[in-house]
Amino acid sequence: MKTQDRPLDQDDLAMADLGEIQDWTSLAGPDGDDSGPEVVRALVHRVMAETPWQPWPLRQGEVIADEMVSWGFTTPRGSTLIVFDGLVFADCPDSGWSAYDIGPDDIAAAEAGLDAQWPDHFALATRHWGEPDYVGDDSEPGFADDWAPGAAAGHRHLAVWLRPGAELHLYSIKPTKDPLTNAVGVNYAVYID
Repeated sequence: MKTQDRPLDQDDLAMADLGEIQDWTSLAGPDGDDSGPEVVRALVHRVMAETPWQPWPLRQGEVIADEMVSWGFTTPRGSTLIVFDGLVFADCPDSGWSAYDIGPDDIAAAEAGLDAQWPDHFALATRHWGEPDYVGDDSEPGFADDWAPGAAAGHRHLAVWLRPGAELHLYSIKPTKDPLTNAVGVNYAVYID
């Protein structure tokens, strides 16, 4: 198993950006399977109308592909956020701890790494988002269904913050041997209603 451990600076900025949105209702898009240029343009216009985030520009000659359902945005803090009609997540590749190239004999070490890193990520999220509406881990009986049916299935940790129109989740995936989990870390996303 290999690991990387970097400062949480990018996550700090991205969590601050996400924490500024108190009502996500107007950012939610249609709950459908549509894709393509019209879907992406509608998403971009919705996000630009409600946030200071700037969409990635199209390069000369670039077109929005028919299968596209999301778009990237840059915040005033310099964070990169990927937005779908029902989901927002930060792209912070140089922030935080992760384990990768996990082998079958590395599961306990990956779990220990997640447990060691969780408090710092949780403290950061709490600083930007306040006290969570729910927090739990897989050592608790019924954890998979405590927040909502199946909400924490396959997770090692989960914390949830409620906002109008959304749930902010901080979580880690539970590493397993079968199927073999090849990478883990502490992640977060906004699930928009």
